Amino acid sequence: MTTLARVKGYRPQQRHLPILATMALLIGAYIFGASSYEAFGSGQVILDLFINNAFLLVVAVGMTFVILTGGIDLSVGSVVALSTVISGDLLQKHGWPAYAAIAVVLVVGALLGAGMGALIHFFEIQPFIATLIGMFFARGLCYTITTEAYSIDNATIATLAQTQIPLGDELHISISVVVALVVVAAAAYVLAFTRFGRTVYSIGGNAQSAMLMGLKTGRTKIAVYTISGVCSALGGLLLVLYKSSGDPLNGVGLELTAIAAVVIGGTILTGGSGYVLGTVLGIMVLGIIQTLITFDGTLNSWWTSIITGALLFVFIVLQRLVTRRTR
Repeated sequence: MTTLARVKGYRPQQRHLPILATMALLIGAYIFGASSYEAFGSGQVILDLFINNAFLLVVAVGMTFVILTGGIDLSVGSVVALSTVISGDLLQKHGWPAYAAIAVVLVVGALLGAGMGALIHFFEIQPFIATLIGMFFARGLCYTITTEAYSIDNATIATLAQTQIPLGDELHISISVVVALVVVAAAAYVLAFTRFGRTVYSIGGNAQSAMLMGLKTGRTKIAVYTISGVCSALGGLLLVLYKSSGDPLNGVGLELTAIAAVVIGGTILTGGSGYVLGTVLGIMVLGIIQTLITFDGTLNSWWTSIITGALLFVFIVLQRLVTRRTR
């Protein structure tokens, strides 16, 4: 068979349909925006989507690991808030060096994630309940530290927040975008090319079979929730760079946005199928919808939630159709 014949006869695999649908939606939304608003076609508009959503992208990467195992993590928004509050407390009230505070925040995120993973594995508590416990625990810790928002005035944080990386032709990205892209690249490599990544997919596909195959399912589950905790803590640090403040109210509802981005990005809610690239596309879709509403100027910002809900419904239905056909 010639190369041309193979191209003409190409049919995407069923499991790739959700991510292809997300990509088509993103391209269609961009074309619509560029044709409707002259400034929308600027390359910086696309880069601003990454700049404004870098913290959410990192959180969603951690959520991708969790959902791939068939789990869920409701604590991510609270862990993000806790990260901003701990950062502010250590930097503003106690005068800690910035990098020492960053290390503490990441360790706290890892411990919270590992704790929830241990509850799920050793006590066989449903992920929904275990992470709900984590959500209340982390949010409660926020309010024991402070009940008010406060600005963070630290030279290192200010420098990192204000640094712009030029890309030529008056385009630029922030340090947060670089961090987010490094996290995405590392996560994609781990899931695609490591034994740990294959175990994650196996658990999501059939946890019982994975255990009978001798895979270390318990250790992997704990590791997955630890990764989610670290990503949430890192997302909180990037939010500190974005807002230069700590607030116990940060991240309210963020867990739902992260789940929506992962699902719209093509990851199956029941686990076993999905890609980090899809999560990136899901974040971009949500960001471009919000940008279109901003450019329009006549629509209420709540339309973002309405459209997100509609897209989530469509993609869940699409997932159900795909999983039925592949059985």
